[in-house]
Amino acid sequence: MKKLLSLLLVLTLALTMGLTLYSCANNETPDDDDETDGETGDDGVRILSHADYLAAEDGSKVVIEAYVQAKQGWWEKDGKGVITVYLQDNAGGYFAYNLACTEENAKKLTPGTKIRVTGDKATWDGEVEIMNGTFEFCDENDTYIAPIVDVTSLMGKDGLITHMNEFVSFKKLTVAASTKKDDTNKYAFLYKWDGSGVQGDDVYFNVTDGENTYTFVVESYLCGKDTDVYKAAEALKIGDVINIEGFLYWYNGAQTHVTKISDGTKSEGVMTYDQYLAAEDGAKVVVEAYVQAKQGWWEKDGKGVISVYLQDEVGGYFAYNLACTEENAKKLTAGTKIKITGDKAVWDGEVEIMNGTFEFCDTEETLVATVTDVTSLMGTEELINHMNKFVTFKNLTVAKSTKKDDTAEYAFLYKWDGSGVQGDDLYFNLTDGTNTYSFVIESYLCGKDTDVYKAVEALKVGDKVSVEGFLYWYNGPQAHVIKLDKVTTPEAE
Repeated sequence: MKKLLSLLLVLTLALTMGLTLYSCANNETPDDDDETDGETGDDGVRILSHADYLAAEDGSKVVIEAYVQAKQGWWEKDGKGVITVYLQDNAGGYFAYNLACTEENAKKLTPGTKIRVTGDKATWDGEVEIMNGTFEFCDENDTYIAPIVDVTSLMGKDGLITHMNEFVSFKKLTVAASTKKDDTNKYAFLYKWDGSGVQGDDVYFNVTDGENTYTFVVESYLCGKDTDVYKAAEALKIGDVINIEGFLYWYNGAQTHVTKISDGTKSEGVMTYDQYLAAEDGAKVVVEAYVQAKQGWWEKDGKGVISVYLQDEVGGYFAYNLACTEENAKKLTAGTKIKITGDKAVWDGEVEIMNGTFEFCDTEETLVATVTDVTSLMGTEELINHMNKFVTFKNLTVAKSTKKDDTAEYAFLYKWDGSGVQGDDLYFNLTDGTNTYSFVIESYLCGKDTDVYKAVEALKVGDKVSVEGFLYWYNGPQAHVIKLDKVTTPEAE
């Protein structure tokens, strides 16, 4: 933060009621008559337009009228109450630093409220603001919440500064490394600009669009350590792709005061993987992920359906019988990103999406997941964390399978109970010597003419094999296998 405050702040952050009320206030754009048009007010005071305010000399007295968008925490400075406020009208943004303010009036500075500010114009390392200010409330029926402006395309361009102090967004930026002085380590964020702080201080982090890198800050007086955005900043990792919202503060360049951080790989309203897992059984869910494989398209009750295995950068999904035309089924190639809306369901341990529909995402992004070796997780509680992901189990031994009322031993069964015929699902057991799991060749995924189906039909009890597939769950792990390789010696892979 550019002004280091030596006094302890009295952080009565009524701001949380601020930033969450955007959708509740009047979002209509002020009429020209309501806007600060540079004319003299009814009381004879000259109200500056945004353009006139910018043109005023540093140190000159300015009077503006604008609408509160957010506020920092009220506190006492030299025995007098002060508050810092982010304001906007339909022409631009304003930053009023440490306005004289009673604690009672601070509570009334809710988003959308129109106030008149009188103070000194100042430019501080590029940031244009109002200092030494006082304010008074204007017509309480005249309110305005500014729409958010996407300025991503202006990164690195002269036009970005024209949005100074406005409520803006940046989309799909990548978290870049931050460093401390005399420290060779790389960090996703720092407490204070130089890393000398602790939790509760401002959080600084760098983001890049690949060409331009900016430092952003979660201003602790605006969004304290218990807010979602502060916690999101603390959870950042280098390389994360994120969307950012906030006020375009300026400090030797753009240094946005961030009020929201979201997953940049997801569209608005789309759940993260963790949110999807946390949703209640039967809840409506919306996810975006990348197709990894699909079962065969077919018609159910006269309508086309298809089951799809998907994954994102965090976890795996299984979408059962998505509504799908035969034409769209052909487009569901590996790596394709789709948005699914459906009902979350838990079926004998398997977490999946049912009754779903999907649409293709308008993006050139693709992701084909690398296989994860989970052999060492057999018999552990951690294995379930890889449910529906593309995984491999290595160097396992084919264990016997049995049928009801049949003493014979089999290397595999057609159907789970052995009642099927060639073309049905194939079930077989594999063990690491301690844990034994059932694996399946899902015939709608890999039919009888595929290499993996034939490989399972050739198995013998005691064979050593490695398998790859999707970690389906049915009263325990029951991977849907897509590849099987015989291991010729226990040491070979």
